Amino acid sequence: MAICEMECVSIIGPMKKLDELVNTCGETGIFQPDNISSFYSSTENFSSITEENPYTNSLIKLKNTIYSCNAKPVNFSTKNFQISRSKIYKYVEYISSTVENLIDKKRDLYAQLEKNNKELEKLRHFYGLDKSLKDILSCEYVTAHFGKIPREYYSRFDEITKKSREQGIDLIFFEYDLDHEYQWGLYFTNIEDEQEINRVFASMYFEEIELEPCDKNPYNRSTELRVNSMEMYKKVDLIEREISEFWNSQQDKCMTIYNKLKELNTYFEIKLYAMRYNECFILMGWVPKEDNKKFSEILDNIGDLEYNYESGKNLIKNSPPVKLKNKKLFEFFEFFVSTYGMPSYNEIDPTPFVAITYMLLFGIMFADLGQGLVVSIVGWLMYKFKNMKLGKILIPCGICSSIFGLIFGSVFGFEHALDKFYKNIFGLDEKLIDVMSPKSSNLIIYIAIGIGILLLIISMILGIVSQIKKKDYGEAIFSPNGISGLIFYISVIIMLLDKLILKLNISNIIYILMLIVIPLMCIMFKEILIKLVERRPDWKPESWGDFLSQNFFELFEVVLSYVTNTMSFLRVGSFVLVHAGMMMVVFAISEMFTGLGYVIALIIGNIFVIALEALLAGIQVLRLEFYEMFSRFFEGQGREYKPVVS
Repeated sequence: MAICEMECVSIIGPMKKLDELVNTCGETGIFQPDNISSFYSSTENFSSITEENPYTNSLIKLKNTIYSCNAKPVNFSTKNFQISRSKIYKYVEYISSTVENLIDKKRDLYAQLEKNNKELEKLRHFYGLDKSLKDILSCEYVTAHFGKIPREYYSRFDEITKKSREQGIDLIFFEYDLDHEYQWGLYFTNIEDEQEINRVFASMYFEEIELEPCDKNPYNRSTELRVNSMEMYKKVDLIEREISEFWNSQQDKCMTIYNKLKELNTYFEIKLYAMRYNECFILMGWVPKEDNKKFSEILDNIGDLEYNYESGKNLIKNSPPVKLKNKKLFEFFEFFVSTYGMPSYNEIDPTPFVAITYMLLFGIMFADLGQGLVVSIVGWLMYKFKNMKLGKILIPCGICSSIFGLIFGSVFGFEHALDKFYKNIFGLDEKLIDVMSPKSSNLIIYIAIGIGILLLIISMILGIVSQIKKKDYGEAIFSPNGISGLIFYISVIIMLLDKLILKLNISNIIYILMLIVIPLMCIMFKEILIKLVERRPDWKPESWGDFLSQNFFELFEVVLSYVTNTMSFLRVGSFVLVHAGMMMVVFAISEMFTGLGYVIALIIGNIFVIALEALLAGIQVLRLEFYEMFSRFFEGQGREYKPVVS
């Protein structure tokens, strides 16, 4: 259960050295800055550094330029690459303006192409017209109207024409294209009747189309536009080739400067944590104790700096960041711990406990030699190709499932596949535990309850150790998860075992009074007792009546929680039986088929059981970890160690 020791480093130096220090701290990848105000009771003589990050805009511009070249940023370290800020700005301006100019040209060509396509779409409906558009649209005494009429309204054209002629208005509509929605065509109006004729066509929902005047008819104009579009596509290809060639010539330099700019942009955030005092600055942050010497050498190389370290143990009130350090097998399960919350600096790291109990419970609940190996393989693939943290956890869990599958004698649901193995290796006529036997079923349930009791006791012991580490001795002694709660819980368990199995008759009045009643009273009067231990003058409650009634019901809830937490582990045993039951259903369905159908049904059934049961077992074990065990010893109020890295 390892939490790396952290040290707070306080650095003071002249303002001219601040930028160099900031970049150097960032390059180390081990420095986590912290707010100075949390370490000083008064910062009246300090002033904050409120500079705007000078690298952000250039970084955004360069990143957009890279994407404009159909490339993606590639991250790598540029620790040994040095370049001045002015040269970075100059290069970013050069490459971005060059690419932007080419992109603008391409954008203009695409705009013209879009305009051509829209014009072509309109012209294709008037290919039957043999006059030039310029001649038609420039008539002196009449006005031409190109457009379309919905077919359902155009069917009434003859009727409308007849009525119009009765009113002395002649309508002439030249038909061209006809599609499933519209009749496309052209009509003319003279100046005197234009308003009335337009009104008549508007009644038929005539939608006018604007065409550009030219000295060609629609078909020839379309041909000209297509040729023009082809030329523009060629120009677009040339520009794209020019962009590609330019990018190939600049790629290495651009990526190097991009990563340097990205690092400088990230490192600048450290500067905002510093505070100014006259012509000097002060910067504070955290580094692991194991990197103390390395960090000191780096600070010495900068020069003109004064610094000192203080152990995180002496700065608990400042909440030192937490860096977990566990063995490789346990390291996988830090993912679950961080999901719940990081331990405080002076709290126990629950990762090894979680790792061991999670693998144990998962293995029991999903006990199958073949299916466990499949889970491990799937987990390895998830981690190898998708870099999923959950995949790393599934590997040992699947192996643990296989081990318990070997004990229970189950291989892909075949409950007697290992009978010869037991006989040849152990000389047994049958497997160790037959899940389907009524006697074994009861035994599995009892074992599950026993495991739950053991884990809850260990959880409470861890809680006591954690409270002692925090020097919260009152909680360690009098809380439900402290010594009082532990004594009560163990005493009740022993008393029940005596009544049901041992028959030693130890549950006399002294036993009940000393080991059950007194611990319960300590839990009930916990608040008063803790204040007395801490020698606080305000130990008396304002109202004894309210205090007693409230704490009585809270005590009832505490006792009930011991029962419910213990009974929750019944799910461990029940999942063993559920697994066997689900595989019975799979075999029952498979036996409806013969030959290859039987094999396929069995494979599909196993896949379904593996996916469903692995998911359910994983969730249920995590629930036991978080609600039944973590709640008794782990608060998870710490903050994660996050050094500044690019």
